[in-house]
Amino acid sequence: MIKQFTLSVGASLLLLSGMTYAADQVKTLKVCTEASPDGFDYSLYHANSTADAASEAIYNRLIEFKPGTTELRPALAESWDISPDGKTYTFHLRKDVQFHTTPWFKPTRPMTSADVVYSLQRQIDPNNVWYKAAPQGWFYAQAMDFKALVKSITAVDDNTVTIELNHAEAPFLADLAMGFTSILSQEYAAQLEKTNSLHDMDTKPVGTGPFIFKRYVKDQMVRYEANPTYFRGKPKIDQLIFSIATDASVRLQRLKAGECNVMLYPNPQDWAAIEQDQKLKLIKGSALTSAYLQLNTQKPPLDNKLVRQALALAVDRPNMIKVVTADAAAPATNPYPESQWSYNKTIKPLTLDIDKAKALLAQAGYPNGFNMEVWARPGTSGANPNPKLSAEMLQADFKKIGVNMDVKTIEWGELLRRARNGEHMSAMLGWSSDNGDPDNFLSNNLSCAGLQDGGNFSRWCQKDFDQLLKDARAESDKEKRTQLYQQAQVIFHDEMPWIPLFYPLNALAVNKNVSGIVASPLTLNNYADADITQ
Repeated sequence: MIKQFTLSVGASLLLLSGMTYAADQVKTLKVCTEASPDGFDYSLYHANSTADAASEAIYNRLIEFKPGTTELRPALAESWDISPDGKTYTFHLRKDVQFHTTPWFKPTRPMTSADVVYSLQRQIDPNNVWYKAAPQGWFYAQAMDFKALVKSITAVDDNTVTIELNHAEAPFLADLAMGFTSILSQEYAAQLEKTNSLHDMDTKPVGTGPFIFKRYVKDQMVRYEANPTYFRGKPKIDQLIFSIATDASVRLQRLKAGECNVMLYPNPQDWAAIEQDQKLKLIKGSALTSAYLQLNTQKPPLDNKLVRQALALAVDRPNMIKVVTADAAAPATNPYPESQWSYNKTIKPLTLDIDKAKALLAQAGYPNGFNMEVWARPGTSGANPNPKLSAEMLQADFKKIGVNMDVKTIEWGELLRRARNGEHMSAMLGWSSDNGDPDNFLSNNLSCAGLQDGGNFSRWCQKDFDQLLKDARAESDKEKRTQLYQQAQVIFHDEMPWIPLFYPLNALAVNKNVSGIVASPLTLNNYADADITQ
């Protein structure tokens, strides 16, 4: 296994040495990424590193986003119809879409409506054997309350599926383009059921996507090969390798040395140097992303909104943005950035006010402050180029109002698992939109339904706020939806279940001989259209 991987890396280095590709040469695209995937069945997870490794590389959905945009385009469904009342969706599937052939599974038929029914039903039917096989819960399906939304999923024939909703849901099509609705093989699922090997769906994945999973070594690499039967056409690259390095400086060194063709999440402090390097190019774009301090509102004194308001006023955002992002971000006030439609501009921006923060703490019964702990992941992320440094800057800010905060560094997967269990007091987190809809920020992270599986890390449930989200999802008129989300943001600002910090820009660095890669406002990274030239 090690030897084969070394040969792949060596081949990529030769290809990066300026040689022109001959017809029989293998094109290997190596991506230096920031974290290991949590697994390969993305419906169970929500980290960007897992989305890149699973839903973007291995799978497809009925509908997908056009790369680099939030625009929807047909995928496994060629077309669809929506009933006048907005509650019934009929999808017409592509014919002859093939699932991957792997050492652990050889399909006997193309993708059909049975696969769609299985992939969605397993996440919402408590009687389904697969539903019960996910002890940590189906993250998105539960956070978005799909069990209450979806009335039925019916295979009309092999190439037609109807999804009937209990009520109209405005963002439903965009929701179906999210990674958690990826279509998996029902035939493979049946095989795993017979051998009682359900966990293999997460470790030995099978999809219809542009790349076939080959090998994973935790904290080192993930290897794929191009899918020769991909319905959009075989990718131009033959092999895709994710090389995992949490340190952005290490990723940049590997990019410059030719050990990587693509580097995710370069430090903003390095952007100018990358742009000046004749062998590299920086691909920048706006991002529907927010970085914040997540507060566990069930742990005193963070259960007191006056305390949360005081912390929000103690943050020196301009200084944090300058030091952490090299000014490649905007200060945050609301749960999502201004580029997201429905952003409430009437809310007063959060600015540094030490005196008011102290007064709020005194009013809350903490005139001398208190002790707290914050968890931060090592390395970088799409939402925050340096979570640990950000936490240390908050530590200094909060000390000025008498709050002593201990910074604890925890590995990313461990941090998510323990925070989902509610063990944290606070954590440095961020969110990137999955579908370009404001509901994605709010329902996934702050809905009462999100408390069921711990996806609502704030552990905050406010009935008026939650009702506004439900009303907005049921409303088809965008202007009315905007008004509802703006009202929700007013409640968010008053309750402050998390402390908004900044809205970062998005960027990735590539060798100049790489093409076909774009920056996504959803911070997804898809390499189906990538190519390497001389």
